[in-house]
Amino acid sequence: MVSTERKGPVEEGTEQPSSPPSPTHSPPSVTVAVKQSPRVLCYCVALASGILLFGYDLVIVGNVSSLPEFQRDFGRRLHGKLIIPSLWLSLWDVASPVGGILGSLSAGLIQDRVGRRVCLGVASVVSAGAVAIAYVSNRPGDIDARRAVFFMGKLVQGFAVHVVTCTTQTYMSEVLPAVLRGPVLAFFPLFTLLGQLVGSVVVYEALDVRGSRGYLDCFASQWAFSVVPLVVAVGLPESPTYLVRRGRVGEARRAQRRLEGTDGVADKKVGELRLFLETEDREARSDAAGYRECFRGVDRRRTGVVMFANLVPSLFGLPLLSKCSYFLQMVGMRPHRSFVFLQVGIAMGLVANIVSMWTLTAFGRVPLILGSLGVSTLAWVGMGVAGCFQGNASMWYTGITMIAIIVVCGIGAWPASYAVGAEASSLRLRAKTQGLGWFVTGLSSAVFNLILPYIFNPDEGDLRAKTGFVFAGFCIIALVATWFIVPEMKDRTPAEIDDMFEAAIPTRRFRNWSPRNERPVV
Repeated sequence: MVSTERKGPVEEGTEQPSSPPSPTHSPPSVTVAVKQSPRVLCYCVALASGILLFGYDLVIVGNVSSLPEFQRDFGRRLHGKLIIPSLWLSLWDVASPVGGILGSLSAGLIQDRVGRRVCLGVASVVSAGAVAIAYVSNRPGDIDARRAVFFMGKLVQGFAVHVVTCTTQTYMSEVLPAVLRGPVLAFFPLFTLLGQLVGSVVVYEALDVRGSRGYLDCFASQWAFSVVPLVVAVGLPESPTYLVRRGRVGEARRAQRRLEGTDGVADKKVGELRLFLETEDREARSDAAGYRECFRGVDRRRTGVVMFANLVPSLFGLPLLSKCSYFLQMVGMRPHRSFVFLQVGIAMGLVANIVSMWTLTAFGRVPLILGSLGVSTLAWVGMGVAGCFQGNASMWYTGITMIAIIVVCGIGAWPASYAVGAEASSLRLRAKTQGLGWFVTGLSSAVFNLILPYIFNPDEGDLRAKTGFVFAGFCIIALVATWFIVPEMKDRTPAEIDDMFEAAIPTRRFRNWSPRNERPVV
């Protein structure tokens, strides 16, 4: 944080920052930033562990339907082969995103009402309850009743998971220094994939388990991941931004001291944070921070950027990639081999996301998104062409293509979209804007998961690998929209980003903009 020439009221006993450096100073290196804020980094790593629940849930929901015993209890036979009817496959796939829509909007309200920590704890308890519902879903005698109970469990779980992810992104964006935002927010896809990898191993081990115990063990294993957000919430200091906005400045100082480790730096940052938030409220001519405020004035454009950033993963194909094993079975691959492809793809994605912690530091967000979307477009087209032919070559090409897209987007578009979504909103509206962003994530996932089975499943559209043409089109849409909508905000402070949006700087000129007036910088 840097101090300001704009003076505002400071609580008695707080030193007013003096002799501020220019906002145009070069940001510190990642190494220096880590040395300056080691506790912040540790807390964010602990907080990111809750994202494991998000990734784990994606795999369990998307791939438990690949288990023969699950298909026996919840599916039907078509031409002598067990499948899940497209209707119920779509409903199950859409349950988590629909719950996520409700969870994301609720998270924005709950965070600003009771704080980030309580929000995480409540979500953890709700998640445990959702797992219990899924665990008893095979008890009803009627098959449609079983399907309905499983749907309800996934709906509630989606609510809880999106509350966790929305709150996590809000907290990180509020406490991280500018230079660490990109690398640390890369934890989102990294921990998502790690959760998916663990989940895929659990589902794979259940393949040969006879009876319902195999898939029930998969559901029960989610309880362990549901506990993680609660444990983290107990030890996490509350966000100083939330506390200052609620007028609890003394508590904000104590929380900042836990984050910083030194009283002097903590007191200075809280003082600067107060001035910055007061400046935002004054320029907004209101201290209201409701959802309607996100669509008024300059905040309308900022909210649009956040919402589009949260749409990018769906556009490059994440909903299809998350159900890789079932999809590959539909193009002719045997169940065990399809799970091997899933696990290899997740492992490669993990490596790619580790690499992205460097790429987000070395390159801008926009070039990473554009470059990876361009490569993905070509890869999806290639898969669609392969789908026009029958045989093992087409099947193998489809599996390899899906792994390649996971790697390419894991280095670029996926983590970069989280960074953009965390940077674009103002601090006063951050919780609400993140809620709207994750609302778009849930809505887009719901739509894609609802229609995808009708596109590739053999009892409906039967496109199979030719589904690649569909996602090639979505990637082209994402490419064009990124160029016109997403500004470059790498290493910018919140105050600089505020100034650029308020000055209505054209999207492509953000990268070379230089601030002229000093103002609070946090």
